[in-house]
Amino acid sequence: MPSLQLDAPRTYDPATRRRLAEEMGVVYARIMQVVPEIITVVVRDVGEGHVWRCTTGRPEEAALLMCDVRSGRTTETRAELARALIAVCAEHGRLDPARVKVEFTQHPGSDMYHAHLGGFNHDWAADETTA
Repeated sequence: MPSLQLDAPRTYDPATRRRLAEEMGVVYARIMQVVPEIITVVVRDVGEGHVWRCTTGRPEEAALLMCDVRSGRTTETRAELARALIAVCAEHGRLDPARVKVEFTQHPGSDMYHAHLGGFNHDWAADETTA
């Protein structure tokens, strides 16, 4: 963690999926004040007709971005991140920004194990990127 999981009603070539992951990682690291090595991005490009937002009428095609993050950021910071991630999805994923829903689930650092970093993460701290 953090992990970002995009369910998109498109299909992308590997280069586009990598670009989405790269841009989401850059945005996340900057706004959430973390090092990129802890960010995992999954792009599930499930294709047309697989992701829907229900309405009072017929369901509408949509995209869903789930963000599992460490707790500690303000609502304003998470809103800034959501807006920036939606912009990445629109630019690099050709998604309608009005149809991208972002959901956050917050966890303590000890909920995240990073084998490549030697174990459990720690709770987020504002000075993390300079520590």
